[in-house]
Amino acid sequence: MKPFRVVLIVLICLVASTVTAQKYIGGDISLLPRYEESGATYFDIKGSSISAPLTFFKQQGMNGMRLRLFVDPSKASTVDKGQGVCQDLAYVIALGKRIKAAGMSLVLDFHYSDSWADPSKQWIPDDWTTLSDNDLYTKIYTYTKDVLMQMTAEDATPDFIQIGNEISNGILWGKEGITSQKKCDTNSTNNWSYFTTLLKMAGKACREVCPQAKIIIHTERVAQADILKGFYDNMKTYSVDYDIIGLSYYPIYHGSMSNLNAALTMLENNYPDKNIMIVETGYYHDWQPSNPTYDLSDTYPITPEGQQAFTEALIQTLNNHPKVNGLFWWWMEANEKGLDWNTKRVTDNWYNAGLFDNQTGKAEPALYCMKQFLVNIDGIAQTKITYSEPKEWYTLSGSIVTHPKQKGIYVTKGKKLAIK
Repeated sequence: MKPFRVVLIVLICLVASTVTAQKYIGGDISLLPRYEESGATYFDIKGSSISAPLTFFKQQGMNGMRLRLFVDPSKASTVDKGQGVCQDLAYVIALGKRIKAAGMSLVLDFHYSDSWADPSKQWIPDDWTTLSDNDLYTKIYTYTKDVLMQMTAEDATPDFIQIGNEISNGILWGKEGITSQKKCDTNSTNNWSYFTTLLKMAGKACREVCPQAKIIIHTERVAQADILKGFYDNMKTYSVDYDIIGLSYYPIYHGSMSNLNAALTMLENNYPDKNIMIVETGYYHDWQPSNPTYDLSDTYPITPEGQQAFTEALIQTLNNHPKVNGLFWWWMEANEKGLDWNTKRVTDNWYNAGLFDNQTGKAEPALYCMKQFLVNIDGIAQTKITYSEPKEWYTLSGSIVTHPKQKGIYVTKGKKLAIK
């Protein structure tokens, strides 16, 4: 056997043993255009001006961004609008196009509501309140399909699609303030057929319009592994079609890293065919809300350094779980520097768990730690090829490729390159 073939076979064996799912890091940047339009000024950690935040994020290794979508946010309450509810379809298409043009993957987060949808509120859009259950099954399908067709036509095709936001208790409960009779509970079989039929119809639209996209089912019960298991067991029982388990993890609500680690272990053991993404996370760099459910400030002080320590610990935990392939920081673009609150405020309150200092506009140290998530469990970093890297690579069949761009796995001089 020729020496080259021996080396190539060894490389192939090494690659085969270390290939893992493509990993994604980024954040939910649903308010970025509002900050930009209102005059927010962004700076890197050294104080140099950032003229294009998306370009800056990409330079820090980020390769995916998440956007929320409301059915008709003009009908949201004044309070909710003051918390950042404004993302209608036109808004999301415009920002989605920017994200895709920047070469990043796009996570579309359907809130099947006119305002915030989460475990405590999954209120039906105002225009849907008179529909019967059967009509709602059709409506969620046609609405989802129409959204995806319009986004695809505008070069804003999502790569990941959340069919609902934090849906542990179901979706489309009923009209706000009147009824929540369609709420789900893992201790009961009530409403699960209704809920999962809605998910199936939404998923059907996703598969038809965006067959390459991955469907995410998003929950937030990291601190309650039994409920988390019951939920995803029901997804299996009712044959809901999806690809990725999406989780929210906020320490003030979900507790210590050990809670997260236990939840991830349980999910990997019970649903080995699913990848897992942390689609929302965050930790405070300045004062946190009073009376948090869990207070981890003794471990991670409420300072930029404490936020950085939390981020590093989080990434270390996630990188011990091979099925976790996504990490997205929520509202990372929050930045009040340069805003005139009398005329151009973005929200009614500062948010101090973003990745920029609201007073100076400078990037926090934690932002620069995010790229550590791209290190696989085996220690191999997922990096994009640049022209400073080796020119010639070998395919697994032994062919030489110059500056590979096509999908595949390539090896050279002890390095591995995976292009999706």
